[in-house]
Amino acid sequence: MTRNPATIAARLSVAPMMDWTDRHCRYFHRLMSRRALLYTEMVTAPALVRGGAVHLLDHDAAEHPVALQLGGSDPAELAEAARIGADHGYDEINLNVGCPSDRVRSGCFGAVLMERPGLVAECVAAMIAAQPVDVTVKCRIGVDDQDPAQVLPDFLTRISDAGVRRVTIHARKAWLQGLSPKENRDIPPLDYALVHAMKAQFPQLHISINGGIATLDAAAPHLDGLDGVMIGRAAYHQPWDILGRADSAVFGEANPLQSPQEAVHAMLPYIERHLSQGGKLHQVTRHMLGLFAGRPGARHWRRTLSEGVSKEGAGPDLVLQALEAVDAQHQAAQ
Repeated sequence: MTRNPATIAARLSVAPMMDWTDRHCRYFHRLMSRRALLYTEMVTAPALVRGGAVHLLDHDAAEHPVALQLGGSDPAELAEAARIGADHGYDEINLNVGCPSDRVRSGCFGAVLMERPGLVAECVAAMIAAQPVDVTVKCRIGVDDQDPAQVLPDFLTRISDAGVRRVTIHARKAWLQGLSPKENRDIPPLDYALVHAMKAQFPQLHISINGGIATLDAAAPHLDGLDGVMIGRAAYHQPWDILGRADSAVFGEANPLQSPQEAVHAMLPYIERHLSQGGKLHQVTRHMLGLFAGRPGARHWRRTLSEGVSKEGAGPDLVLQALEAVDAQHQAAQ
C-alpha cells in the first residue's frame, strides 16, 4: 500500500502559525524544500461550514504535500469541514488540540481539548469517517495542573483507538490560566523525554515532536528515535537555514536551490503573477524578510523591502533592489 505523501514528508514539517503560514508563505517555503510537509494557518470549522469561507482553503498546486489544520470541537461540524478540505485537495487534515489563545479557548477548541480526550476521540472519528484523507492531531503534553505522564498516554490511547495514526506533540504544557499565548510558547518547560517515551509506548503511532527546536542540527537527535520533527518560528524567521538545506540534511536528496539569492529569483514570477491579479507586494515579501538572517546584508534586505513596499508601483524591481544591497554587503564582507 502506498504511504500518504504527507506521512513521508512529516519527517520534517513547518508548524501551522496564525498570520504567518498563509499560501504565499507556503509557496515560498516550497521553493526551498521539495520534501518538507507544510501546514496552513488554523482554519476554524465554523468558518468553513457556517461561514462559507472556502477562500481560506486556496492554495497553489506547487505547495504539495500540504496539510490543512482545523480548529473546532463539534464532531459533525469538523467532519463536514474535513470533507470540504479533502475536496480541496489537501494531503492531510489536522485537528488543533494545542493552541492556547483566548479566542480558541472561548470556542472550546485548541489546547483546552486536552481536558476532554473523549470529545477529541469523537471528533477525529467523525472526521475520518467523513472523507478519505489522513486525519492527524497536534497536541500539547497537557494543560494547567494536569500530570502529563498520566494524561498524555490516555489521550494518545483514545485518539489511536479512534483511528488516528499520526500525531505531533508540542513538548510543553499549555497554561490556560496565567500565561499569554506568547508566554505559552516559551515559559512552560520542555519535556522531550516524555515525547520519546510515548513513541516507545505507542510504536504504532507516527510521532513528531515540536517545541524549542530551532536548527536542523537540534532536530537530528530527535529523528533518531521519533518519526518526525516540526519546526515553527525558526523556519519562518530563518527559512534558508532550515528549509534551504532540509532536503539534503533530512531526506538525503539534493536541495532544489543553492543559495538564498536563488530563492529570491525563483519567487519573482510568483510575485509578478500575484500583482497582476490585484495583490499587494507586501502580502508576499513580508514572508521573505528573514531569508538572509545571519548573513551580510540582512538588515539592508529587510529595510529596503519594509520601507519600499508601500510606495506606488512597488514590485519585482524593489525586490531586486533589495537583493543588490545584499550582494554589495556580501562582497564587502569577503
